[in-house]
Amino acid sequence: MESIIDFFRKREVRRVIIFALIILILFSMRSMMNIILLTFIFSFLMNGLVKFTLKRVKIHRTLLILLLYTLIVSLLTVGVVRYLPIITMEISQLIKHISNFSTDSYDHPIFRYIETIITSNEVTTYLQDGFTFLLKSLSDISNFSVQVLIALILSLFFLIEKPRLIQFTNQFKSSKVAPFYYEIEYFGSKFSRTFGKVIEAQFMIALINTFLTAIILLLLGFPQIFALSFMVFFLGLIPVAGVIISLIPLSLIAFTIGGFLTVFYLLVGIMVIHAVEAYILNPKLMSSKTNLPVFYTFIVLIFSQHFFGVWGLIIGIPVFVFLLDVLGVSDKQTATKS
Repeated sequence: MESIIDFFRKREVRRVIIFALIILILFSMRSMMNIILLTFIFSFLMNGLVKFTLKRVKIHRTLLILLLYTLIVSLLTVGVVRYLPIITMEISQLIKHISNFSTDSYDHPIFRYIETIITSNEVTTYLQDGFTFLLKSLSDISNFSVQVLIALILSLFFLIEKPRLIQFTNQFKSSKVAPFYYEIEYFGSKFSRTFGKVIEAQFMIALINTFLTAIILLLLGFPQIFALSFMVFFLGLIPVAGVIISLIPLSLIAFTIGGFLTVFYLLVGIMVIHAVEAYILNPKLMSSKTNLPVFYTFIVLIFSQHFFGVWGLIIGIPVFVFLLDVLGVSDKQTATKS
């Protein structure tokens, strides 16, 4: 009996048990996962923006937070009222445009092969999931807007009361649940250092890629720029695979508006953007711990999409990097490289 008690007193065993309890609690709250993830993402991104602004502008922290949130809510309101109907209509037109694409009028083995790739299960599944998620979110905008609003309010109060929250939470260090608190603090610091940083980097890279891609699409004379930019940004949140998936509808549209030459110009432009991402943005924004092999990246994306749907494509890699950090795998890889 004493040996069993000593076994459960070990820090590693206690850490595994607490980690399993956290996963169980999150699984039981899966119906609120949208609000949980959105609150964390908004809080982390806005906290970074507040720190960045305070280093350059002398202003009271609370006033700055209120001004930033007022600006974001105003931009979201204008976007929903003015641009949401345009984006919804353009996405519907894009889906019809892509679904009506046929290679029957081009009797060539290359076109037959392209059609086979486009109609393959994996590609079709990703495209259907992505567009279905977008249309469902846009059509069910009232429910999604409420979730976004709740997440924004929660993140606002979190940032305003952050010093007080830290002071209050530190009281658990001397409480009866101190052992649990220290383990939760350990996982929390790991989670914000890996998951949060990767999400922040993905968001910034997606914004820059969307801006550069929109310029190329305008120069090539693409229709429905708003919808395509929205699609590129959303798919840009998916590491590696997002670029490949977005190339499929873009290539089809490029071929219909200008043939092989437009497709060639598009591919050259995307390759330039991808080179900027790989050699400039990733080293600046991503930690070396997130430099996963492409094979691992696709395996994680496939499994996370299967179990968690579209959210899995976005958070699959950050969660995997977090698990690597907890297991100490990332530190070993970094050490061997240095």
